[in-house]
Amino acid sequence: QVQLVESGGGLVQAGGSLRLSCAASGRPFSNYAMGWFRQAPGKERGFVASISKTGARTNYADSVKGRFTISRDNAKNTVYLQMNSLKPEDTAVYYCAADQVLAGTRDYRYDYWGQGTQVTVSS
Repeated sequence: QVQLVESGGGLVQAGGSLRLSCAASGRPFSNYAMGWFRQAPGKERGFVASISKTGARTNYADSVKGRFTISRDNAKNTVYLQMNSLKPEDTAVYYCAADQVLAGTRDYRYDYWGQGTQVTVSS
């Protein structure tokens, strides 16, 4: 089992920045590729970004490319999502997730999920 706890969400004005963190506990963190997803009210949960087990490979949704950066610190068992130039359409609950094999873009591939953290971007 892997437990994931997100933090860092909040209310920010458009154009601002936030950094989300996801702390993992349980099985060795470096065994898991990690992803961030988000779900806005009335919408399906969607892929935001992913990072490989070593951090060597990252992938982003087109809507966040150039604005968001995913990173991880395996010594701290933590994955981060730096979000810059935030827009009102980024408002959502953000979830981190762990995948034992490959951090793809499909949420059903992920094995473990955090509870989520709310990000609200005001215009």
